[in-house]
Amino acid sequence: MQRDGMKDLLWFVAVARERSFTRAAAKLGTSQSTLSHTIKELEARLGVRLLTRTTRSVAPTEAGERLYQSLVPRFEEIEADLASLVAFRDKPSGTVRITLSDHALQSTVWPRLEPVLRDYPDLNVELYSDNGMRNIVEERFDAGVRLGESIDKDMIAVRIGPDWRLVAVASPDYFSRRPAPRTPQDLVGHDCINLRLTTFGGLYAWEFAKGGRDLRVRVEGQLTFNSTIPMVDAAISGSGIAYVPESLVSRHIAEGRLTLVLGDWSPPFAGSDSRDDSRRLLSPALAVIVDA
Repeated sequence: MQRDGMKDLLWFVAVARERSFTRAAAKLGTSQSTLSHTIKELEARLGVRLLTRTTRSVAPTEAGERLYQSLVPRFEEIEADLASLVAFRDKPSGTVRITLSDHALQSTVWPRLEPVLRDYPDLNVELYSDNGMRNIVEERFDAGVRLGESIDKDMIAVRIGPDWRLVAVASPDYFSRRPAPRTPQDLVGHDCINLRLTTFGGLYAWEFAKGGRDLRVRVEGQLTFNSTIPMVDAAISGSGIAYVPESLVSRHIAEGRLTLVLGDWSPPFAGSDSRDDSRRLLSPALAVIVDA
């Protein structure tokens, strides 16, 4: 089929339906001569006559009627699909895929997202939780949630969370067996619970700052996770010191299950941002989630 083949078929259907070149041309917004010429070219390409023309009427031939009956339901299906897309444009529905860290999911996104899902039953959300830096465009995500300092180029960002910090914690039982560290250097020799970064494959070097002095400490221990949530559980069980978002452990600290150390060395990070490709049109479904 040539480039204009679809248009030619649409024009043929119009003529066959109206049984008139004049009426079909008026509905299509073209001249009768142009329409007639187009149908003749279509017949020549197919090698079969589609319409019988007289001075008073136009009627499909047997081949033309067969083509007409085949095309009409297919074009109607296409029109229905296009109409559904228009409805999709105006109504928040469909699936939104978001990549985010487990901390952002638990502390920021899910508390705001849960009531939205109840209000929009046609909205589906796929949450891909990890600590890697996913490529939103290449991996077909609609948005990502990451620290404000980690925004890719060609992305637009919306601030969705306050500043926060990582804190070093361990159980009272652990510190009954080991002296609590007073400086980051004291972590050497302690059982520390490591975090492996998905994107880079390496272990996260714990970042500290105090009085204008920045330190990065590579710790060692028996346990390594790729998610912060199980690190908290491991610290509560007495397996070692974990360096995790403060919001994940504040209740455990208040209730005595964990002890905070090196608090004066824990700097704040820029809060989480929602980011999406600046070149794409924001869908109603994604707009609802970003607004929430």
